[in-house]
This record gives sequence, C-alpha cells and structure tokens, in this order.
Amino acid sequence: MPRVMQLQLHDDPLRRRPATLLEDWPTMRQLARSAAAAGAEVRVVSVCEVAEQHRVDGVDYLFLPRAALAQQLQAWRPQLLHVQGLAQGLALPPLLDRWPELPVLLQDRADRPPRPWRWLAWRRALARARGVMFCDAGQAAPWRRRGLLAPGAQVYELPGSSSDFGPQPRDAARARCGMTGEPALLWVGHLDANKDPLTVLDGLARAAPYLPDLQLWCCYGSNALVPEMRARVAADPRLRGRVHWLGRVPHGQVETLMAAADALVQGSHREATGFTVLEALACALPPLVTDIPAFRALLGAPAEAGRLWRVGHGEGLAQALLSLMREPEAARRAAARQRFEHCLSPTAWGQRLVAIYEDALRP
Repeated sequence: MPRVMQLQLHDDPLRRRPATLLEDWPTMRQLARSAAAAGAEVRVVSVCEVAEQHRVDGVDYLFLPRAALAQQLQAWRPQLLHVQGLAQGLALPPLLDRWPELPVLLQDRADRPPRPWRWLAWRRALARARGVMFCDAGQAAPWRRRGLLAPGAQVYELPGSSSDFGPQPRDAARARCGMTGEPALLWVGHLDANKDPLTVLDGLARAAPYLPDLQLWCCYGSNALVPEMRARVAADPRLRGRVHWLGRVPHGQVETLMAAADALVQGSHREATGFTVLEALACALPPLVTDIPAFRALLGAPAEAGRLWRVGHGEGLAQALLSLMREPEAARRAAARQRFEHCLSPTAWGQRLVAIYEDALRP
C-alpha cells in the first residue's frame, strides 16, 4: 500500500477557513477519497493560515501554515508526494532539501509554461518530479519543448478528478427545473474568450433551421461576453427566443440540469481537464465539445461518448449537433455513461491514480 501525502501549496486568496475549503474544493476530497478506496494510505496537507485537522471519509486533512510543512513531512514520512499544480513545484526545492530521495509527482492544474527568463528556475524546481500527470499526454509537449521537465520524468495520463454525479430520468428532471427544448442544450462555464460562446451561438444559428425547437440554457459565473452574446441573439432571428440566461446556479442544481438536457455544449480553446464535461458524462449527458486534448481524453477515441468539433468553427458545431441528434436518445446516453463508468468513475479513476503511484515508486 503506497503511503502518499497529497500536497496543496496554493495560498487561498479568499483566506477561507479549512472547513469552508473542504466544501468549496470538492476535487481535493475526491482525489483523496478515490485514492484511499483504491488502496493507498493518504494524508492531505494544505497550506492555510489557520491550523486545523479534519477527518472525512477516513482521510486526514491537515491545514497548516507553510512554515509547518517540513515538520509534517518529518512526522508522517510519506513514500511519495503528490503535488497539485506544476507551478507549485517552485516551492519544493527549499522544502525538500532534507529529503533528496523522496519521489514527487506533479499534477497539472491548468498551468502554463513560464516566460523564457524564468525557465532556469522552473527547470531546477521541476527536476525533482519523477512524474507529471496530465489529462492527455499531448499537454506535456509545451513543457518538453522548453526543456522544463527532467528527461527521465514520466508523463502519466489522468483527468484532474472524478465526479459523484449520476443519471436521472430526463422528464422528472425537466419537471423540477423547468427546462424545455427538443433538443435542449446546456452550457456550464464562464462566458469568456477561452470558452468561446460566440462561436457556439454561431453553430446553433446554423443548426436551428433543422431543429425548430432547439433551446440553449446557460449557467455561468463570469459574464464578460454577455453583452456581445445578447446583441448577437437579438440580431439573428434564428436565435431569438432560444437562449435562456440562468447565471450562477448551485453546484447541486447543475446535476439536475444535466439530467434534463440532451447535450452539453462547450467551445473551449484550452482546458486542463474540463470538469463540466466529466460531470456530464457522469449524468449520461453526451458532450458536444471542441477537439482539444483534454476533451479527446475524456470522450475516448473516436469520440465514443459524444461529438468533437474544431475550435472556432461554428459550422463544425452545427454538423456535430445534427449528427448527434440523429442517434437514438437511449443509445447516446448509454454511451456517455458507459465511458464514465469504465474510465472516469471514482472507482476507475482511483485505481488509475494508485497504479500511477505504484509505478512512480518502482526503482
């Protein structure tokens, strides 16, 4: 049984209390719970101004000031460190000077390679990593090209987390949330340039003549592009009356909306994992998303659990939507859920993570 310390070195800008962080960062709990269920001995240590210890689902969560991390390493003596975020690797050299042989795994959290003048510092920091986890191995390429990863560092494929969402009957979910449309498409994500909702609107406008009852329901946090989107909808008769602005909704309500919808749509240019897509698969909701590495990894080859379309290409979205809607509803929902159960469920995901731990510990 590998003895692993999952390390969160990110300083919370909101300075939340540990109990609040446990609620607001469900990925932290999912990561630890799934690894423990798959056989690892796990302890989670997170940087926090307030020192507290919590035990949830049999896992200890220690919130400590940064200055106390070395003492915790000395006391618990893990076999392996699993660090959240490649950028957090910069904090490792001074922390680990006393444990030069302790293996380290880094997990991508939407990190971007640094500017060239910082490459040397990053190379020194990331040299400690025995392995790096990305949702798709191709995401490591920019780091390899810049020489930021050690030549011997292993690249592992693993999504950023799993989900506890599950399928529900569509009609019952629609009765609860009021969703309509044949098909009803769901957007969950920021309305910003990276998510590219304007291209999504273009694709839906192209498909609308063939799908007269098409509706789009939008859940979003940041709303930078809402004025442009509203202007686009108002100016195009193919879109008027089809777009519903739900704004920010509680996370639990997203599960009901996913059960009520017919497909999830996203236009992302870049994602580390795409948790919304993962949650959609858990709910048996087929994703209709861009052909980027993270989404390819989640949907499987060749997009067995949904449809992929080219970034920035509205016509591609329209054709993908029409293709998906030609499939029987039961078949497309079954494919989405099957993909989740086989590769992305908490059990399957935890087994993959522990297999990575075991591989990293081999001499």
